[in-house]
Amino acid sequence: MKKHSDKKVIYAALIGNSVIAVMKFAVAAISGSAAMLAEGFHSAADSGNQIMLLIGHARAKKPPDEKHPFGYGMELYFWAFVVAVSIFFVGAALSIYEGINKLIHPEPVKSLFLSLVVLGLAMVFEAYPWWIAFSEARHLKKGKGYKSLMDMAVRSKNPTILVVLFEDSAALVGLLVAAVGITLAYTTKMSIFDAIASILIGVVLLVLALFLARETKGLLIGESAGRRDREKIHRAICNMPEIKHCGSLLTMHLSPDDILVNIDVEFVDHLSTDELEAAIDRIESRVKEVVPTATKIYIEAKAVKKELAGATKPG
Repeated sequence: MKKHSDKKVIYAALIGNSVIAVMKFAVAAISGSAAMLAEGFHSAADSGNQIMLLIGHARAKKPPDEKHPFGYGMELYFWAFVVAVSIFFVGAALSIYEGINKLIHPEPVKSLFLSLVVLGLAMVFEAYPWWIAFSEARHLKKGKGYKSLMDMAVRSKNPTILVVLFEDSAALVGLLVAAVGITLAYTTKMSIFDAIASILIGVVLLVLALFLARETKGLLIGESAGRRDREKIHRAICNMPEIKHCGSLLTMHLSPDDILVNIDVEFVDHLSTDELEAAIDRIESRVKEVVPTATKIYIEAKAVKKELAGATKPG
């Protein structure tokens, strides 16, 4: 997944959600609908989230320095985690609070037509960034060999597409819930349906926030490369004729397209210095060939020798 594709998805979602948020807040003030106000909170939170993802992308591009020798790629994971927290507090908490408040202090929905028009327009604006995010996610799934979108959601190390896709999916669900709740509240003159719709929207956002927080937390604290990539790296190195024994393989994602690789190896005996240097160069070339995102490769040749020597000592 190219970074310009990630940004295209973010910009599309940002423009759509910003327009939608203004419309929803305006209609919420006119109609008095708690569900519409909850949807306004939702769209405002989504707009802020897209801005934070853009900040993460910009900061992740900073070059390595003395303080951060491996670069700033994990900034993207940090801001994705902040997005999950934002969805929890701004979207879910406020929507549930507004629904409970409407249960305690009932207020009739004043304008069904205007509410449904805005919800319909919101679906159109939401559908466009959702389709872009879905198309990019499907392309990523096919390119990386994921079995399904849920499989990709669990295994992918790129939070950008998933955050936007799941945000917009939750937004479409929320719009349907709001439409049903507002319609029932207006036709039956029972504001409880509007309040329940607001609470249900909050619950949808709560589930989304917890899912995104769990996925981004693993990346933020340092997550290894996927099993298939680790197997490719291990085979590429351990099948070389210069390698006598392979020890532990350690990997970590520094960003979606930047994997740190560290492996213990024992070279065959009687290799000259030039031959060792050539073998190390071939190791790096082979690893980058099978896993192009493995950008930082470190070979530990002594660790395995010490381990084997200690294991052969008597007693």
